[in-house]
Amino acid sequence: MKIRCTVIDDEPFALELIKDYILRTPFLELAECFSNPFKALDYLNRVKVDLIFLDINMPELSGIELYKSLAAPPKVIFTTAYPEFAAESYEYNAVDYLVKPVKYERFLKAVNKASGLINPAVEKQETSSPAQSNKESKAHMFIKSGTQQIKVHPDDILYIEADGNYMCFHTSQKKIMSLLTMKDVLEMLPANDFVRIHKSYIIALKHLEAIEKHDVVVGGKKIPIGATFREHFLEFMRR
Repeated sequence: MKIRCTVIDDEPFALELIKDYILRTPFLELAECFSNPFKALDYLNRVKVDLIFLDINMPELSGIELYKSLAAPPKVIFTTAYPEFAAESYEYNAVDYLVKPVKYERFLKAVNKASGLINPAVEKQETSSPAQSNKESKAHMFIKSGTQQIKVHPDDILYIEADGNYMCFHTSQKKIMSLLTMKDVLEMLPANDFVRIHKSYIIALKHLEAIEKHDVVVGGKKIPIGATFREHFLEFMRR
């Protein structure tokens, strides 16, 4: 028996991402999606669902306030870009707490947990894959800056910014300027860990802190998502 799910999130990208994850997971069924928490509240008071994916930080009515107001609340998985809300969310017997941006592997772990509570007979999917288990360890790289070759580990790179004829590598320790093209940089970086989101920016997913409607936050800096790169970025995040 499939688990009927509802998604409530005022941020369109986050809502579409969870919706896509539900649709690709065989034991889940999408009942409805809402960006307006008041419409969602009215729906949930009339229609029975098994599981809701609920954003905590919404204007006018927070996810926690919405959940507290339900007469017969279903199981809930809270989602938010703010990890500090985790402790409070578990006070309401949340199945799990997902920090945005949500990767599919983490999503699957949460819904497998939910399926064990809602319907133990539901067949679960594996949360890992051979590609993940065989992932090659990343090696240091050398970036030419002037007369120097500077040793950098990919995990230390926050984002890369185009600056005229140069590319600026923003790392956790310093900035490195190098006479490279965007194409050069993309070829030297681990393809699964970095993504271009703008004509002038490549970001490291490891350091991605939040996704907003037109921007992302990486290392405390707000970086725009270019209109021509948005669909590619969305598809990349669905992998």
